[in-house]
Amino acid sequence: MSKNKKTANDKAWETLFETHNILEEVDENGCFEIESAQINKLRESRLMAKFDHSVNLPDIFRENHLSILPISRSKYVIGRFGTHFEVKYDPEIEVIPFDFPSDIESIDCTNLYSESSALHCAFTIGLIDDLLGEKTAYTVSGRMSTESFNFNIINPTTKKPYSIKVKNSQCEIDAGFESNNYFVLIEAKNYSIEDFLIRQLYYPYRLWSKKITKKVIPVLMTYSNDVFSFFIYEFSNDENYNSLRLREQKNYTIAPQEIQRSDVDRVFNNIQLIAEPDVPFPQANKFERIVDLLSLLLERDLTKDDITENYEFDRRQTDYYTNAGLYIGLIENYQDSVTKKVIFRLTSEGRSILHKRPKLKYLDLINKILERKVFYLVFQLALELGQIPPEDAICKIISENRSDINDTTIKRRYSTVRGWISWIWFQIKD
Repeated sequence: MSKNKKTANDKAWETLFETHNILEEVDENGCFEIESAQINKLRESRLMAKFDHSVNLPDIFRENHLSILPISRSKYVIGRFGTHFEVKYDPEIEVIPFDFPSDIESIDCTNLYSESSALHCAFTIGLIDDLLGEKTAYTVSGRMSTESFNFNIINPTTKKPYSIKVKNSQCEIDAGFESNNYFVLIEAKNYSIEDFLIRQLYYPYRLWSKKITKKVIPVLMTYSNDVFSFFIYEFSNDENYNSLRLREQKNYTIAPQEIQRSDVDRVFNNIQLIAEPDVPFPQANKFERIVDLLSLLLERDLTKDDITENYEFDRRQTDYYTNAGLYIGLIENYQDSVTKKVIFRLTSEGRSILHKRPKLKYLDLINKILERKVFYLVFQLALELGQIPPEDAICKIISENRSDINDTTIKRRYSTVRGWISWIWFQIKD
């Protein structure tokens, strides 16, 4: 990766590693403690040490199997620690529909694009009560001190534990809900994920486990593509950071109007094909992630570094998925007059679509895909076959309609076409 492609975090950490001989210290002593003040000389430590997903780790961390954890309000420890936990969405789990209360006016269920709004909605319509099987009260949120505790963390390469002492570090709780028998701590993400930083549940869990007598239950919630997914965990050993285990996954949605085949037929029959834009043909296989990116941009405009450092996209994926949004005409970019950085935002059409209720939103997104000729022709063939067309048929359509895509890259583009057509197919519920 060339120097100018690196994020601000990458560049700053490379300088810090060289200045403080961090790799040598880790090799010799097993870890390296670094003060916030040392990090702040190059970039704000809060931004430099926040890696919610393993893909967010700077290159020098990933290449050397390193991670970082806070151990106080002013100090971090760097070492070869297993800090993240893989998330697997079970496609066989039923999505339970919940009605939205008719008397609630202060929550817009078509605009749950922030973590806090999704959490408030989940509590208000009764998802948290259903999750625990008990009536709950919304009792805790925000930043607080962890107080002091010790724990062991595993080196994933050697499988050996390393002992860490935490003293009055800071942790943040997205939401805490208390019932007669339980206290549930929720870490929320407003997009689907492949892994997350265990610390976001573990530090609050250790704090509250010694503050109250009720059983503390750590939960991850993701809100993506209008589905609330809850992952209910437990720590089998409170002093073992890596003892996190999944107990159950539950999915919910706000009573949806299902998309029928007749709805998609109506969209298809009224498609007006439009000219290909001056944007690379998309290489972004999961259309669900495009929906997530659109949702993030509804909250605020983002640079490539913002997307790469704060959400679960590496640099290459950031390029691919922003280009995909540009391709379907729902994302546009502009240059900041001061920083000269390229910034991405939703188009007015994209903003309008995302504010619609789910059924209309997804039908509009289907329309945005099918007004591009290759996708239209592949979906037309899918309707004729009654299933997703085989690889050779899709590749033939791409080859005949996009002379700019050569034989060596056509199969990569095939994966995107198949992925987007499969996404449309999945939306049809009858």
